[in-house]
Amino acid sequence: MAKIFYARVDEFWRKEEKYAYLDEQQHRGDIQLDWRVERMKLSKDKRSLIYNDFLTLSGIPPEVFEYGLGNRSALEWIIDQYQVSTDKRSGITNDPNRVDDPQYIVRLIGQIVTVSLETVGSVKTLSGLAIVADTAESYLC
Repeated sequence: MAKIFYARVDEFWRKEEKYAYLDEQQHRGDIQLDWRVERMKLSKDKRSLIYNDFLTLSGIPPEVFEYGLGNRSALEWIIDQYQVSTDKRSGITNDPNRVDDPQYIVRLIGQIVTVSLETVGSVKTLSGLAIVADTAESYLC
């Protein structure tokens, strides 16, 4: 049953809309919004995500951080992985920004927030269910 549940979660996040309550706030109104990300950072209270110098996403619910991937939340994993970095040995630059879809990362963050909230809600619902063990006697009756 758990495998079916997690397969559904994986399918769900791929087509899920972004979280509707994230507020996109521009830092400087006189400069055109820049969707390019170099390195993201959470605010100290973890209610806002500083996307870049021009954009902050606020309104992140605390429950988002209850859905973890290893030792961190899914959102924290995205923040760590989706940044421009250069490998010291090879000099190869990893750039997650997409020229053909500049808003991809912002949309992905919204989807991750939605899926995290849905998953936490589903797990809480499942944890409230009682599991009844079937015995051999129940099949013989």
